Amino acid sequence: MRTEDQSRRLSSPPQFVQDGLFGNSCHGCGAWNERGLNIKSSWEGDLSVCRFKPQPHHAAMPHDIVNGGIIASVIDCHSVCTAIADAYRRAGRYAGDGERPLLWYATASLHVNYLKPTPLSMSFTVTSRVIEVDRRRTTLTAELISEDGTLTCTGEVVAAQVSDRWARDVGYYGVRS
Repeated sequence: MRTEDQSRRLSSPPQFVQDGLFGNSCHGCGAWNERGLNIKSSWEGDLSVCRFKPQPHHAAMPHDIVNGGIIASVIDCHSVCTAIADAYRRAGRYAGDGERPLLWYATASLHVNYLKPTPLSMSFTVTSRVIEVDRRRTTLTAELISEDGTLTCTGEVVAAQVSDRWARDVGYYGVRS
C-alpha cells in the first residue's frame, strides 16, 4: 500500500485522476487498494477515458464474458472519478495539488444498460461525459466499447458531493481496516 507521505503534493497534474486522490482505497478506483481493479482515468478533450483489461477472475457465466458487476464497477468508479476531476478542473486545480482537497463524490445513482456481452479476451474502453452539474450533484453518461469497436454497455451515473467525513484516515465510521 502507498502512504500519503510518498506523494502528498504533486508538482504537476497526475497522468491519471486516481493517482491524485490520496488515500483512496476503493475496490474499483483506489490507487491505494492493491487487490482492487485499479482503474485509471484521464481526460481526452471533454471525455474522460478509462482503458481496462479484464482478467480471467472477472468472468461471468459463460467464462469468456466479463461479469456484469465488474462492468458496473468500472463504469461507476470511472464516472465518479470523472465528477471529482471535473470539479477540480472547474476550480482551476487538479487532484493532488497539495491544497485543501475538494469534496469527494460518491455514487447517488447508477444505471447500466447491458446491450451485448463484453468479451473477456479483449480490453475495453469506458468513456464518461459530464452532462449536468448542479450545486451538489454531477450527472454523467458512459459508454463501454470493446477492443473490436463494439458498444456493449451504456450507463448513467449521478455522483453526489459527500462530506469530509468520507475521506477521513479512520474511515467513515471511525474504524481502520
